[in-house]
Amino acid sequence: MVFEVKSLTCEYRKGLLGTDVQVPRFGWELRAGRRGTVQSAYQLQVTEEEGGFESPLWDSGKVNASQSIQVVYGGPPLSSRTRYYVRVKAWDQNGLESAWSDPAWWETALLAPEEWQAEWITPDEAAIDPQAEPVFMLGKRFGVKPGIVSARIYATAAGVYELYVNGVRVGDELLAPGWTSYRKRHAYQSYDVTDMLADGDNAIGALLGNGWYKGRLGWSTGHQLYGERRALLLQLHIRYADGTEETVVSDTTWKVSEAPIRKSDIYDGEAYDARLEQSGWSTAQFDDSAWSGTQRLALPISQLVAQEHQPVRVTETIRPRELMITPRGETVLDMGQNMVGRIRLTLNVPAGTEIRLTHAEVLDKEGNFYTGNLRTAKQEIVYTAKGVDGETYAPTFTFMGFRYLKVEGYPAGQEAELTDRIQGEVMHTDMTPTGEFDCSSEAVNQLQRNIVWGQRGNFLDVPTDCPQRDERLGWTGDAQVFVRTAAFNYDVASFFAKWLRDLKADQSAEGSVPFVVPDALNAVNASGAQTKEGEITASSAWGDAAVICPWTMYLCYGDVRVLEEQFDSMRAWIGYIRKQGDNEYLWNTGFHFGDWLGLDAKENSYVGATPRDLIATAFYAYSTRLVRETAVVLGRAEEVREYGELYGRIKAEFQKEFVTPNGRLAAPTQTAHVLALTFELVEGEVKKRIARDLNELVVSNEYHLTTGFVGTPYLCFALSNNGFHETAVKLLMQEKYPSWLYPVSKGATTIWEHWDGIKPDGSFWSDDMNSYNHYAYGAIGEWMYRCVAGLDMDETEPAYRKIRIHPRFADGALTHASAALQSPYGRIESAWSVDEEQTVVRMTIPANTTAEVILDGTTLAEVREGGIAAVAADGITAAAESENGVILTAGSGTYEFRYAMKKEIEIEAALV
Repeated sequence: MVFEVKSLTCEYRKGLLGTDVQVPRFGWELRAGRRGTVQSAYQLQVTEEEGGFESPLWDSGKVNASQSIQVVYGGPPLSSRTRYYVRVKAWDQNGLESAWSDPAWWETALLAPEEWQAEWITPDEAAIDPQAEPVFMLGKRFGVKPGIVSARIYATAAGVYELYVNGVRVGDELLAPGWTSYRKRHAYQSYDVTDMLADGDNAIGALLGNGWYKGRLGWSTGHQLYGERRALLLQLHIRYADGTEETVVSDTTWKVSEAPIRKSDIYDGEAYDARLEQSGWSTAQFDDSAWSGTQRLALPISQLVAQEHQPVRVTETIRPRELMITPRGETVLDMGQNMVGRIRLTLNVPAGTEIRLTHAEVLDKEGNFYTGNLRTAKQEIVYTAKGVDGETYAPTFTFMGFRYLKVEGYPAGQEAELTDRIQGEVMHTDMTPTGEFDCSSEAVNQLQRNIVWGQRGNFLDVPTDCPQRDERLGWTGDAQVFVRTAAFNYDVASFFAKWLRDLKADQSAEGSVPFVVPDALNAVNASGAQTKEGEITASSAWGDAAVICPWTMYLCYGDVRVLEEQFDSMRAWIGYIRKQGDNEYLWNTGFHFGDWLGLDAKENSYVGATPRDLIATAFYAYSTRLVRETAVVLGRAEEVREYGELYGRIKAEFQKEFVTPNGRLAAPTQTAHVLALTFELVEGEVKKRIARDLNELVVSNEYHLTTGFVGTPYLCFALSNNGFHETAVKLLMQEKYPSWLYPVSKGATTIWEHWDGIKPDGSFWSDDMNSYNHYAYGAIGEWMYRCVAGLDMDETEPAYRKIRIHPRFADGALTHASAALQSPYGRIESAWSVDEEQTVVRMTIPANTTAEVILDGTTLAEVREGGIAAVAADGITAAAESENGVILTAGSGTYEFRYAMKKEIEIEAALV
């Protein structure tokens, strides 16, 4: 009988190089050949020597527990710059023992600030202007003895950097060290360069650009927000077979020159002159006598943290779909996909040829190249050729959001070869894909693809709002509405853990949470001047990311540590709200974005019609409830009582303020009804009436939504969970504006910021704010997974330890749907199909989990599994009938249920 341990990870990753987590956590999956398998015990061993498990550093012994995720290391303190190996075995409930898993490894970085021997270095200002636009090249030559065993570089920059050793690029990370709240948390990276060094003379080179640290951010005075000068910090440790060690560090022995990258900016792009390349500049043989010296820069090291999440990488390449000449005579390439990343050129043109590439998301109604929605961002590459056949170039320290590429300056008559000379390189944080969704509607499937592409493009080190215009900021409201959808599509555990630490770092002493994280809007730049945007403060729904995001990470990954880390931040946010105004149970003061971009807004307003104090109080209640739930998880009894009482009072005040004595909401908007229902602020007959009223608001509007950023993510849940799933599905399937499928009908390949970013007549919404890659409305993806495909969890056992499979059908609107999720315990699948004869529900439940299976519209006598009655099937441990159908309890395994639908699918369920 097969029973084995697979996919052993440390801190969510396999082969984690360079972490400063001193008490790591492990997780693994179980594979079993029979249904209903659960773990009864495990044993972990950790060693410093590969294959050295006979005398391990730590042996947990046999632990009688079913836990197979978030298992905490319990051995002696870890050492810096050390590789550790771990293996695990398990026992099932019948005492069957697995073999040891294949060993996994992780490696620590520098665990204490005093281990940094390197100095921050920058060009000598007497030789090179610190404000010069060109990227800097820094270099150092050094010797290596024979007998090298290992070599590691630990490096970061005030700016962005790329490393080279002996003329070869180090790693494949892009835009390192990424964007954090630099003054409080500044990441560094770890690189294994053992195989890149040679006996004798060697060299290190580094490119150093502005990036987020020094470049332009925001849309007013956002320059040099973190510092006026770029700098490099690097430390190379070389270990030899004889036990000795040498260290090479950044110091004033390094030399510097200007690079062929003549200017580089996140928003505006790059200019590169290939004629200025210095061949072999990062090799030991290069003559650097013409280069200038460096000087120390007084920057701290106390805020340095090892890289916490996956780096940005190129994850896919795309070839142009079409070369076109627009009505204006522009030469334009269509990549076929609104993407985020960069273009790679491979050329054979005369020396001095200047090629200008401009990036855009859409063409205008006449088919001409359109950049109005970029505002002041140029998104432009200027490449000057050196005249060598096969010369290749891709920008180094920038990224673009685009589908269309305008090419200027290419030799006349040779434009046809551009489709072979140019390719797109897709860039984003290299998260592991985890989710799949498919259904019988190709338009909905395209919507799902658009959601995924929107996440890829905007999860570039931080969860940005958009990747193309002069913004690209980590808006908290967008992140919190999308976070659960994000966790279906990709493994975002470490991505959000990192971002939440920045949120906590940028939270004010009073507890307010900035609109964007890292906080580029309230920043004080290097010269001491505060940006204009610094005059604005916190908003409901946006600041609630401080609570909603960590709670979602706990639900999706069972991550108690993220709750422990963020609990003070969560409480501080509630404390901040409580101090606003003269009623501590209402939030009816201050600035709020409200139902941003709601379609029921007044003329010339971005804010929907739902009262802002209703929205603010609803989120106040919801976040307070989640803080209470967090306190339960953490065993904080006093806080459980405190926030439980506070939640009850806020809820009562909400009802008093916003619900009439007859049980109607005072605000007749879709969003108001959605929030009252989804956040459980109404009960009993009042809840039923509000649900009916919401349904009527949608139906009477011919199955169109009017919601904005706040109401849209919860709209279909509010309908489906209150007996109106058919209405929710009709909303999903609506193709006329406004709807999720309207942009699909207009050719969208990502999610739009506005429901009518392109109007039916082909004209555009205002240039002021019209992104065609803005993932917030893609939050519908969560509902598609959970309610359409029926892949969900019982939240009392997080991380899908107890799965809920509940396909919901909608009177033939869809004939099949399926979803899969690579959960922390393994792959979950839920799929269904219906026809006139029968309903088929298929599911896969990973080992060490169980599932509650809800089959609507049938009886126990009708349901068959594997040709026999479901109640008698192997793995089914409980069965019951409910008012709406059948409820089964299933252990791990793959199942296929078949039955004839006996009851009509409800339009208005009994629970309403």
